[in-house]
Amino acid sequence: MGEGLRERKKRQARQHISDLATGLFLEHGFVTVTVAEIAELADVSVNTVYNYFPAKEDLFLDRMKGVTQRVARFVRARDKGESAAEAVLRELRALVVAVSPELGLMDGFADFMRVVEEAPTLQARLSRLQQEVLEAVVATLREETGAPAGDPLPDLVGGQLTWIEGALVAHISQEMLAGRKAVEVSRDALALLDEIEELLGEKVLNYARRAAE
Repeated sequence: MGEGLRERKKRQARQHISDLATGLFLEHGFVTVTVAEIAELADVSVNTVYNYFPAKEDLFLDRMKGVTQRVARFVRARDKGESAAEAVLRELRALVVAVSPELGLMDGFADFMRVVEEAPTLQARLSRLQQEVLEAVVATLREETGAPAGDPLPDLVGGQLTWIEGALVAHISQEMLAGRKAVEVSRDALALLDEIEELLGEKVLNYARRAAE
C-alpha cells in the first residue's frame, strides 16, 4: 500500500525541520543553537519539533538511523559460499569505490565532524550508536549460525566486524577533516581495508560461511 497524504505530509514536515536544524548547527554549532530557534525558523511550535525528534541530538543525527543495522545487513545478505567477514569487507569496498556519502566520503563531511567534536552529547550519542551496531551484528550472527547462548564466538567475531567498519569510518573522518578530497581518501581507504583483512585471523574470516549449495 502506498504512502497516504497524511503520512507524506508528516514525513515532509519532519524532513523540513531536520534540514533547517542541520543548517543552523553547521553555521552556529550544536551547543549554541536551541530547539526554540529551530522551531521559529521552521514556523512550528517547540512541541511539534519534539513530537518528531525526542532530543536535540536526534535532529543532527537524523540521517544516521540506518547506520546501526548496516553491518548486520551485510552479514544477512552474504552470498553463497561467503563468510560474514568476507561479506562485510566486500560491501565496504563497494561503498568506498563508489565514494559513498554513507561513509563520509562527501563534501561538507568535515563540517559535520567539527560540529560533533564541539558537542560532548553528540559524541556520547555516536558512541551509543556504535554499541548498537555491535549488538545488531552479534544478534545477527547468533541467528544466522544458530549459536547457543553460551557460545562466545558471535560476540568475538561481532566485535571484529564492528571494528572493521569503525576503523574505516574513523580513518575517512580523520582524512576528510584534514581537508583532503573524497576521491583521494577513497583510494587510501581501499588500501586500509586490504591491511585490515590481512590482520584478521582465519577463524574470523571463515566464520558464518554460507553454504555454497
